Amino acid sequence: MLHSPRLTQLALTIALVIGAPLATAAEPAKPAVAAKPAAVPATEVTAKAPLPLEELRTFAEVMDRIKAAYVEPVDDKTLLENAIKGMLSNLDPHSAYLGPEDFQELQESTSGEFGGLGIEVGMEDGFVKVVSPIDDTPASRAGIEAGDLIVKINGAPTRGQTMTEAVDKMRGKIGEKITLTLVRDGGTPFDVTLARAVIQVKSVKSQLLENDYGYIRITQFQVKTGDEVGKALAKLRKDNGKKLRGVVLDLRNNPGGVLQAAVEVADHFLTKGLIVYTKGRIANSELRFSADPADASEGVPLVVLINGGSASASEIVAGALQDQKRAVLMGTDSFGKGSVQTVLPLANDRALKLTTALYFTPNGRSIQAQGIVPDIEVRPAKLTAEADTENFKEADLQGHLGNGNGGADRPTGSTKRKERPQDNDFQLSQALSLLKGLNITKGD
Repeated sequence: MLHSPRLTQLALTIALVIGAPLATAAEPAKPAVAAKPAAVPATEVTAKAPLPLEELRTFAEVMDRIKAAYVEPVDDKTLLENAIKGMLSNLDPHSAYLGPEDFQELQESTSGEFGGLGIEVGMEDGFVKVVSPIDDTPASRAGIEAGDLIVKINGAPTRGQTMTEAVDKMRGKIGEKITLTLVRDGGTPFDVTLARAVIQVKSVKSQLLENDYGYIRITQFQVKTGDEVGKALAKLRKDNGKKLRGVVLDLRNNPGGVLQAAVEVADHFLTKGLIVYTKGRIANSELRFSADPADASEGVPLVVLINGGSASASEIVAGALQDQKRAVLMGTDSFGKGSVQTVLPLANDRALKLTTALYFTPNGRSIQAQGIVPDIEVRPAKLTAEADTENFKEADLQGHLGNGNGGADRPTGSTKRKERPQDNDFQLSQALSLLKGLNITKGD
């Protein structure tokens, strides 16, 4: 849960989001907060047509008929809120009226912060299972371990609940205490009481795929995503011990998020030129974002992975890097969501999410309802590794000659390695192969 000054600041942040769920999504992706537009000039207001009195009379008559004849009593507040929702839902798939719960969930989603315990969970045999406690959170400090089953929350059994229902019960007001009943390794249930705290969810994951080649995965564009990518690039270089020879930026199934974060991410890989611009009817919707000279990526070769789940802010980053010839895009066509939503806070912790502009890539492309086409199409495929053969090598033979150039012998089994992300991800393995090929052709 955020403090009110942060809410105000967050509510004025420009954002782009995926407004409708994909066919394979379990639930709609969460919207992101946007900047408050400028007021409409008075001259424009006076030029508007008068209110349609006939339609207003019809609205009042329908409301009266429902109140008088509907099978169950309906209060005026419910009818008016439903009317507002209908007014927004018929504009486009992304405009909406947000009640208090939806508005709070939106703020938590885009900030990456919420009141909770710090547990990543899954489902097993109808129970909620701890996948991993997050470091330095109430859960990790209380000794909760990966594999623990959460059988009760505040005395209420979790069996029969959905994971979403269980997570909602574990989230809540910061400082408020909650008791979890856990079962560890099939033993006797025991209780753990802990207080909710501010939990920060990182939207960026990174690692070295192998020496000299880094991997950065962005799951969603949150307020701090730009900073996280900058830190990830610095850590990859440090872990590698020298300048990287290539980076894979993975934007697959990233539904979007905060526009400013997308601009910051693209800027980490660009030193000049336009990143994105927006066009709309109101003055503040005409925005242009350009790169600064700093280059956190040090100009290393870059491959960006996209697919049908890459939407909005993801498409801004991909489109900018493609238009500026900074990266090779690989994968499948993106989602095609090119509109900007402005979130306007209303009274009583409610908000209005309204489509106010379209965004365009540096070359003036609108990807609305079309998406971004990758430079190299690579569709998902299942990788099946062949079993290692047990054939003997020269180094297995007793009395074999040594290598005059130096270096250790490499007998059978000496080249086995632990599993890597690219071993089970065809698109990622192709991206890594492309980076290696680019370095070979450059003569590095």
